[in-house]
Amino acid sequence: MILLGMSVLALTLVLLKLIQFRRCRVGATRPAREALALCRAGRTEEAIERAAASPDPTSQALARALRGQQRALAEPVVREEVLRYGSNVLFELRRGLRPLEVIGSLAPLLGLLGTVLGMIEAFRQLEAAGNQVNPAILSGGIWEALLTTAVGLCVAIPVVAVLNWLERRVDHLAHEMDDVVTQAFTVDLGEGAPAAQPATFPHDTGRTVHAASLATRHA
Repeated sequence: MILLGMSVLALTLVLLKLIQFRRCRVGATRPAREALALCRAGRTEEAIERAAASPDPTSQALARALRGQQRALAEPVVREEVLRYGSNVLFELRRGLRPLEVIGSLAPLLGLLGTVLGMIEAFRQLEAAGNQVNPAILSGGIWEALLTTAVGLCVAIPVVAVLNWLERRVDHLAHEMDDVVTQAFTVDLGEGAPAAQPATFPHDTGRTVHAASLATRHA
């Protein structure tokens, strides 16, 4: 019964996490990349609109970074706000993964415990039978005992597999968010990279801020 309850709980958690990941569009990097390209082309307003229109966390983090630049805020202030947003998003996505990890670890152990208890009971019945040993009693007890281990493994294996997949998605999202936001403050210096275009912000009252100045790092 315990293993059955754990399996139901694990299935519920997995379904909830899949729905959450789908709503957040985890893994959708195209809108953020398109917005980043618009920003580097000097089309800041269009970049912010493109990033803000997508619900995926990478685009939302980029939109915050671009709004901070548009308001001429200090880079450390903008980065701190983006970091706060990213930390909250990753925390929410990781909620529920810990119980799955516990279920994946405990299910085989509970199954093994059931097997040990079943074997003890089988040998107790064998001892009580004395000279009138019935092989069916022993084999039936062993069969029932091994069944709990099989059930525990059947619960743990898919849970561990799904848990690792979800964790990889979250880790990939964290890397993608960091990479895209960092590129908003830097200039692509790779071979064949397009020349940096100036970006004009309304808050600057006519002053032109070149994208190359975004590479400046503040202590």
